[in-house]
Amino acid sequence: MVEIIVLALVFAAVAWGVWVAAPLIMQAGMEHSAERYLKPEGGGSVAAPIYRFTTPERLTKAAWSAAIFGGGLAAFVLISVNILNLYLIAGAGLAVGLLAFQIPGFWLRRKIAARQRQFESRLMDLTLGIASGLRAGAAFPQSLEMVARDLPGPIQEELGLVLHEYRLGMDLPDSLMRLYQRMPGEDLLLLVTSVRLTMQSGGSLAEVLDRISDTIRSRTEFSEKLRTMTAQGRFEAIAMASAPMIAFGMLFFLDRELMRPLVETQIGWMALGVVAVLEIVGFVVINKIVTIEV
Repeated sequence: MVEIIVLALVFAAVAWGVWVAAPLIMQAGMEHSAERYLKPEGGGSVAAPIYRFTTPERLTKAAWSAAIFGGGLAAFVLISVNILNLYLIAGAGLAVGLLAFQIPGFWLRRKIAARQRQFESRLMDLTLGIASGLRAGAAFPQSLEMVARDLPGPIQEELGLVLHEYRLGMDLPDSLMRLYQRMPGEDLLLLVTSVRLTMQSGGSLAEVLDRISDTIRSRTEFSEKLRTMTAQGRFEAIAMASAPMIAFGMLFFLDRELMRPLVETQIGWMALGVVAVLEIVGFVVINKIVTIEV
């Protein structure tokens, strides 16, 4: 009888969350975040990189859907292994739901970071191409257009947007600054600032771009060397964070009776919670140590 009551309460809570609470919370979240990804600039706005992959509305829906699915899956797993403590089920469902809520945002940040790296990897080619076009007698916009045709990937998309804004009447330095706001980076800021100052004060832009390309090359070589030196630390962070979970899974499937008190008692759940918190803190600390901003 107790099992039936627990299952009914869990089903009622999930159904209420899916059909009543979730749509209201999702709508409020979409209204709150719709304007967050547009940065006002002058008379217009600068679209954040999120719009290359999805929209704030879809991201909010995906986050809440993942949270509901993750919480329901956690409750189902606990009930399937005959753990019928209502507080444990609710706590585990809430914790897993909170973690699952972060998954779409984490995926989006990874995609944006990968696109940013692709953009920055061709930045030196962009600088050298513009300098070559200027030496050949072309104006800066024409040099930018020629380079944009030859460089594939994100840099071609962003330069195409820069040239489109320029044809609509925006000053090229302002359009390049909007590019920096969409794709922030030290090398791009150096390039945009140098172009703006040279176009305002005069001088040989080709020579300035040559010096910028040397600076970008040096920074890239240093970043690659630093990433190689910190690779061991990143691997240790991943290994230390995953080792307890792997050990727990192996012991649980090899000897369930030995591990049963750990998942069926409040003290066991408290121990698992402490271990999880310590593992997360350790991973964050190690990852922070080996992540060096250049």
